[in-house]
This record gives sequence, C-alpha cells and structure tokens, in this order.
Amino acid sequence: MIATATAEFRKRFNREPLIVSSPGRINLIGEHTDYNEGFVLPAAIDKRIVYAIALNGTDTCNAHALFNDETQSFSLENIEPGGDWINYIKGVVYHLQQQGHEVKGFDCVITGDIPIGAGMSSSAAVEGGLAVGLDHLLHFNLSRMEMARIGQLAEHTFPGVKCGIMDQFANLHGRKDSVMLLDCRSLDYQYFPFRFSGEVKVVLVNSMVHHSLASSEYNVRRAQCEEGVNILRDVYPGINSLRDLTSEQIILQKQLLPAKVYDRCLYVTQENERVEKACAHLQRNELKEAGALMFASHEGLSKLYEVSCPELDFLAQLAAQRPEVAGARMMGGGFGGCTINLVQTDKVADFCDFVQEQFRQRYGVSPEIYITSIEDGAKVQLTAEAVA
Repeated sequence: MIATATAEFRKRFNREPLIVSSPGRINLIGEHTDYNEGFVLPAAIDKRIVYAIALNGTDTCNAHALFNDETQSFSLENIEPGGDWINYIKGVVYHLQQQGHEVKGFDCVITGDIPIGAGMSSSAAVEGGLAVGLDHLLHFNLSRMEMARIGQLAEHTFPGVKCGIMDQFANLHGRKDSVMLLDCRSLDYQYFPFRFSGEVKVVLVNSMVHHSLASSEYNVRRAQCEEGVNILRDVYPGINSLRDLTSEQIILQKQLLPAKVYDRCLYVTQENERVEKACAHLQRNELKEAGALMFASHEGLSKLYEVSCPELDFLAQLAAQRPEVAGARMMGGGFGGCTINLVQTDKVADFCDFVQEQFRQRYGVSPEIYITSIEDGAKVQLTAEAVA
C-alpha cells in the first residue's frame, strides 16, 4: 500500500510525500461504554489507512482516495460540513484551526485495507492519520491525546456521530501485542500485554451487513443513557454519567426508568463491570474466563442494548459451539460489521471453514474473515527522503 500511495502521489502531484500509517482497531470488550465515561479495552491492528501527504504552498487541501478513485478539494477558509469521506478530513483541519494551529494547504493520496462498515473504525484511522501527518509537517507538537480529541470533535461536528473517544484513542496509542485499558472519564490508560499471541489469533468475521443504522441509532442510544442519568440523579445526587452507577443500583431503581432506558443503563453498567473483570483475568492469564465475559457482552448488546442483528447473533452462536473459541461477540457500533473471536491458533482454519459453510447455508453468502495481529498506533512510516 505504501508503494501504491507513493506512486500515485508522485504521478498526481509530481513531488515526494510523507507516508503515514494509521491502523484500524479492535475492542476486546467494553462496547458503547466510552461515551458513558466508562471503560474500554481496545487495541490497534494490522489493517490500516495509508496517507501519502505533502504541503502544497496554497490555501487549498486536495485529497485523492484510491478506494473510489475520487478527488475532492476544499479551501482552508470557512470550512463547512459536506461530502462523504472528505468530511473526516475537513473536520480534522477545522478543529486544528479552532485550537489555534495554522494549517497550510496540502495534497494527499489515501489508500488502505480496513474494510468499510466492518466495525474496525476506518473513520478514526482517516482522522488520526491526517492529524499525525499534519503534526509532523507543520511542527504542532501535539500530544497523542490532543490528536485523539481533535478526531473525536471532527466526528461529532462533521459527519455528526456523537462518538466517544475510544476509536481515536486506540488508533493513536496502540502498542504492538498489547491491549489498552482506557478510563474514558479521566483518560488515564494502561497497557496489558496480550500474552496469548502465539496460542490465540484475533479473528474478525464480517456479517456482510453494512451498519447503515449505526450512526443514527448510536445517537439515540446515547440520548437514552443520558435520560437514565437525569432520572436517577433524583435518587443518586451528584452522578454525572452511568460510570457513577453499578448494575445493582440500576436494578434497584428499575421502576423509575422507562423500559428501554432501563435496558440501556443496565447493559452499560454491566459492561463496565465486565471490562474490569476481564483485565483481572488477562493479568492472571485466564483466557477462558475473559472469553466468557465476551460472550456475556454480546448477549447484553443483543438483548439489552439492541444494537446487534440476526447475522451477528448467528455468528456469535456459531462461535459458542466451537471448543477452540475462547470468546466472541459483536464489535463496534452494531447493526452489522464484525464479530471478534479469540481462536486457538492451530484451529483457525477449521473455525473459518465451519463458520463460512454454516453462514453460507443460512444467508447465501460467505462472510469475509480477517485474521489480525495487534500492532502500533498511527505513525510516520517514511519521510520524504526515505521515499525518494
């Protein structure tokens, strides 16, 4: 991908680019907890977006996307939301400007192998890669967390998805062969070695359903969680988010909450508790116990949070039948995308064959499968001198 992006950049813009590699992410457990100031356990993976980028000496930004062979441009003056994929680029530039950084015109070529709509957060990879590239070219000296915040703001205000910070955080803070426990309130984090890299593969199975409902329903779920907090503040004064409550407290106050709001709040509080338990199991090398929490997470996402779909539920059920699978669940915003499966390395081929055959019999299509590794976060891969 680096060679392809470099060659296309040279052809289009006739000079040497900076190369930035920006990964997608997985999340072992902790779904829809980030915007509730809870806990998540993500990692960066080897699927990525690649930027070839250079300043152009003008006040115009030109971006060419290889995935659809489309070029879009915008001026640095009065940037406004509009467009599809270019919105993520506009958003990063706009919020850099809003924070007082002088962005200059640039040209870029973008390629990648993160499947769109599969729940690996290609959008955060686009945002983080651009932030890293512009920070390097324009010497902003931004911290990784500042870049993550800019990506999150871009997502909020341009495509209009009120996401938490997990995706951008994971994209920018990833460390090879480690998962990260992020406290989405304090933004404190710690790395946990994923000690099972030799014995277990992280296998993503694509439901082949594009999560077109995810953006709108995401915002609905967020509003429902906020409604629950506002109601429960009468009983528990001083709470700011579901992070401040336990699942036991939610159950005790069930009669105060509308049924759907109760389900959403119960799921989030249970999921926060599962993340903390999973970290304890990982520290003790208890993969089976951590995996059981992943299965429980999927049940909650499907039944209480209602962000699954029949295809994802079927994939999770298939995984539960297989002794080589330590844990599995849907991953990402929901309504499609992938399941994440922890599969015994020497049984990966058997697992893939089984899942593809069973899914094909049920839905008439073979699911795409991605065998991933845990890698570093977004970084400058090559300087212009190295590319030359």
